[in-house]
Amino acid sequence: MSAKKTSKSLKIKQQITPETKCSLCPGTKCCVYVTQQIDKPRTMEDFDLLMWQLAHKNMQIYKDEDGWFLLAQTPCQFLEKDGRCGIYETRPQICRDYSNDYCEFDAPPEKWFKHYFRSYEELDKYCRKRFKKWDKRFK
Repeated sequence: MSAKKTSKSLKIKQQITPETKCSLCPGTKCCVYVTQQIDKPRTMEDFDLLMWQLAHKNMQIYKDEDGWFLLAQTPCQFLEKDGRCGIYETRPQICRDYSNDYCEFDAPPEKWFKHYFRSYEELDKYCRKRFKKWDKRFK
């Protein structure tokens, strides 16, 4: 890496603080999805329900150290084109409680996922390995 690139990278890293991080974030990563914790799937019926959820557009499922989650890829309606919050002064409490000390800007969240299903097909492949009778669940 050239000295010029190294110098530029260090300068950018020095400018990043919790106060400036959101304005530097490309696409404001934390404001473009919603997650909801779900019960741990155990049975074929449980996984079949997950299949139905993934059959819908912009849905994903993941498991991390906190459990299983349904993830809907849908941006906040108040997200401005420049990435700022359009209702910052009256934003919901969950937004106020969110800390960007270590967030999607620092590392992709899927780095910590134990399972990550981005599509119906990915979950189907997993279920075929997990359940020997997966294809017979309808009989």
